Amino acid sequence: SLELSDADSVQCTKLLHIISDFERISDHAVNILQSAEEIDAKKLEFSGDAKRELSVMMNAVSEIVDLAYDSFVNGNLDSAIQVEPLEEVVDTLKDSIKSKHIYRLQKGDCTIELGFILNDLLTNLERVSDHCSNIAVAVIESEEGNFDAHQYLNEVKESGSHNFAQYHAEYCNKYGV
Repeated sequence: SLELSDADSVQCTKLLHIISDFERISDHAVNILQSAEEIDAKKLEFSGDAKRELSVMMNAVSEIVDLAYDSFVNGNLDSAIQVEPLEEVVDTLKDSIKSKHIYRLQKGDCTIELGFILNDLLTNLERVSDHCSNIAVAVIESEEGNFDAHQYLNEVKESGSHNFAQYHAEYCNKYGV
């Protein structure tokens, strides 16, 4: 019932956006679970290559979730700064896995049905990483002051500030991109 200062109002707005991002991450987790249940119910199985590729993607997404969570809960700016380079790697992994699936489909090593499930899994995993990026940018913004998030992301990628290029190269190497 008390009035908020302008700074408190801005902070509350950021927190509401972050809460929304965490909620969306949980929605995508439910979608991933439903895909896993579909695979189990239909007794489907990905090829060994697809399993390995998905494992790499899931490891990268697990790491980005951990970084975003750490940045938010502990105010860890270093974790927040590492999110966007890893998010770029997740995007690249998604595109690569889709291309490899099409190749396997052409060779008859995979099915259309598994392709739809794979696409759903990849889309949900990539969207989780997008929401982690939103969380990290909000944490950085809280530490460094207000800025345009889209402009910040473009500038950090182009200028290499916040060690973007270094982290990106490390994640590319780690996840085989």
